[in-house]
Amino acid sequence: MQTEFDLPKPYQPHVRFMAAFEACPLIAILRGVTPGEVVGHGQALHEAGFRIVEVPLNSPDPLASIAALRKALPAEVIVGAGTVLRTEFVDDVARAGGELIVMPHGDTGIISAAKAQGLACAPGVATPTEAFAALASGADVLKMFPAEQLGTPVVKAWRAVIAKRVPLVPVGGVTPENMHTFVAAGANGFGLGSALYRAGQDVATTREHAHAFIRAWTNVKKEGSQ
Repeated sequence: MQTEFDLPKPYQPHVRFMAAFEACPLIAILRGVTPGEVVGHGQALHEAGFRIVEVPLNSPDPLASIAALRKALPAEVIVGAGTVLRTEFVDDVARAGGELIVMPHGDTGIISAAKAQGLACAPGVATPTEAFAALASGADVLKMFPAEQLGTPVVKAWRAVIAKRVPLVPVGGVTPENMHTFVAAGANGFGLGSALYRAGQDVATTREHAHAFIRAWTNVKKEGSQ
């Protein structure tokens, strides 16, 4: 039986982020998007069913894109920043209207800064040591990165020791075709990068990819309930 003793501190996830994650646990990563085009892509994602959108900070003028998305999309959508590599960037994201900090690594200082601002945080972790350190600092979900390197055996092994209420979110190399193998191993959601959006692609392509992922996720859940 899993209890609070499974975690290094009481798990108190970000309420609004978790509501969005439960509605659709697919995180859209718009790496390379520009402020002039971001709203169209964001609206296409929302219409398809996505409820969490991330703009990596190594995109052109990312804070402007985050602000534009926050203004254009309904409140139910969580907008945030990815590739957050420095603690001071957390304040910038919060001022732009972002509510989520996503990182490729498990910097506990950035996690603590995000939680102090009332933001959700999804740190990148690749070992159990990193995972539990991230949870001790207040992580809301664990971004298993890079997923194509870790693979489903690692997801299964982690699921045996990390409390089931803590979402495991593989990121990297996820496609509509391989999501079911990760879910069968214990994954709860996914971060979706180039298979969903590539810099310069048109909104119609984003819409097509978004619907493909939503259909795949719906089928995975149906299979799991049978």
